[in-house]
Amino acid sequence: MTDDGFMGPPWQMDWRLDALANRNALPEPVQKMLNEARAELVTAKDPYFRGIDGNGGLPETMYVEPVRSTEPKGSHILYFDNHRGWLVYTFDRRPEDPQIVVVEVFWQ
Repeated sequence: MTDDGFMGPPWQMDWRLDALANRNALPEPVQKMLNEARAELVTAKDPYFRGIDGNGGLPETMYVEPVRSTEPKGSHILYFDNHRGWLVYTFDRRPEDPQIVVVEVFWQ
């Protein structure tokens, strides 16, 4: 925590209620992996991981891609646990309070 009370990077994360319920229903080891994926998102310079090596900063078990290739600024999906699970999210670039919104969580 800094002297001004600000903790961590500026990205906030919000969950749709059904996504949060799905997250809470997962086994504890999977929730831990999901928390690691969440940490990667909220600390990323660009949560959409764009560029030539956009996934370069992610662990080998995770990668991000747009849900629809025709909408590169739309919803994205972060795969974790070697494709056994995913997190679908959007990133709202509001100047005062940028926010990641999780709309779906799945693990099999």
